[in-house]
Amino acid sequence: MAAETSTGTFLQGLERGLAVIRAFSADAPSLTLSEVARDVGITPATARRILLTLGELGYVRSDGRRFSLTPRVLALGWAYLSSLDLGELAGPFMEELTAKTRESCSIATLDLPDIVYVARVPTSRIMTVALGVGARLPAYPTSMGRVLLAGLPEEELTTYLSTLDAESLTPRTVTSADKLRDSINRARVDGYALVDQELELGLRSIAAPIRNARGRTIAALNVSAHASRSTPATLRTDVLPHLQTAAAQITTSLTHRGHL
Repeated sequence: MAAETSTGTFLQGLERGLAVIRAFSADAPSLTLSEVARDVGITPATARRILLTLGELGYVRSDGRRFSLTPRVLALGWAYLSSLDLGELAGPFMEELTAKTRESCSIATLDLPDIVYVARVPTSRIMTVALGVGARLPAYPTSMGRVLLAGLPEEELTTYLSTLDAESLTPRTVTSADKLRDSINRARVDGYALVDQELELGLRSIAAPIRNARGRTIAALNVSAHASRSTPATLRTDVLPHLQTAAAQITTSLTHRGHL
């Protein structure tokens, strides 16, 4: 069913189909029809039609009672990732960055209110949350989030901060909109952001922007380290120069390929 909106024709069926796909997660890898209907806010009959359609298309499988996603859904995200060429172009620079710093590094883009991981080179498991391509984290307590938020137009940043319901993930998490704005503005001026155990105790990270040919931030590159192996000072002196070099190299490579 299509509805006219200020931006054109809105396909409610497509919106509901995507909502059904998003209902599945690491915490809920399989769902019953009634659970899907409840989580998405649709009738069981509508949920059944959507799940059967997704099953016919190969995106969902069922054991007769419970439904789960198939690996085919990865193709939906891969189309975006491959269009950026980040995996192909950033990989060597990220490997070199990890070799020099001996710490994990990642690239993320902004999908408010979250950041989305689009490339990652881990060295060891330092977080309780399993991260990989497609993983999402809230933007406000992360170094990549601060860098990406610093690249927003002021009006968009104000809207984000005015609607943000920030949670104290650790005793160090900055949740005040005013203090977050200060941190974001500092990242804009400094050209990097450092977050000290705001997302998770024991985790420090530092991030730099990846920009397009017009200077707009389109992604962020970070290095994360356990607090026992790093201090904010050593991240700035020992890691930041390598991080900024890698971010500049990735920007240059993407620009030469004409994808920015």
